[in-house]
Amino acid sequence: MKPITWGKKALVVCIAAVVGLTACKQVNTTSSGAIGINRKQYMMVSAQETDQMAATSYRQTLQEATNARTLNTDKRLTTRVRNIANRLIPQVATFRQDALKWQWEVNVMQSDELNAYCMSGGKIMFYSGIITRLKLTDDEIAAVMGHEISHALREHSRERLSQAYGSSMALNILGKAAKLDTGSQDLLEKAFTVAYTLPHSRDHETEADLMGVELAARAGYDPRAAISLWQKMGSTGGSKPAEILSTHPSDQTRMNTLNNAMPKVVPIYEAARGTRKG
Repeated sequence: MKPITWGKKALVVCIAAVVGLTACKQVNTTSSGAIGINRKQYMMVSAQETDQMAATSYRQTLQEATNARTLNTDKRLTTRVRNIANRLIPQVATFRQDALKWQWEVNVMQSDELNAYCMSGGKIMFYSGIITRLKLTDDEIAAVMGHEISHALREHSRERLSQAYGSSMALNILGKAAKLDTGSQDLLEKAFTVAYTLPHSRDHETEADLMGVELAARAGYDPRAAISLWQKMGSTGGSKPAEILSTHPSDQTRMNTLNNAMPKVVPIYEAARGTRKG
């Protein structure tokens, strides 16, 4: 057996250090739902901190969009998005009851960007471009919204902040202990990102995909629209990094995952669609 180089030792020690740091506080952010999300989460940052940061950032975004006259300028589109949100938000109780008491906000910004997000505490923003450029149906909008809401329910931003905090501490300590030069430290950080941070980010995206289709199904929106959504997203073109070097699963990987989930969520949709209005 070849001796392990110091670089590999450093990576192993660093990962162990981060796991040790984050293991101090295990949390259960959500119930598993029918889709079966049960990954353990470890936090070093409080929910109050991330909620405050999200609220501040959202208020700033709203103010900037208001000043630029790009906030909710298309009343018909804004009403459409808010109506879908009004059907999805009550379904969050499936995963966490306390989210029903969040101060939910739903707004639409005029922008060609293909983007939408839901910050901690239920602060939703849709960019008009993702709807108009991709010609999204209501079912597809629900897929996007369910995905973004799921990030907030699982507190993925809090988890990433905790991971960043823990990894920064560990890398700093390890670098000093090993007396690494700048080049070696940079290489260690890149190796750590590929081995630890990116896989966790892809886990977050997969969880949001799966929880999102369950939320949509429970609201009476066809969960199969998530697949057509990613087909549309994939058709937009542009170069993408290899999946192992990306924070997101490849389009094909996530479509395969969603296809495999359909037997669990389509029956929920079939039962719920009779109560859907509009």
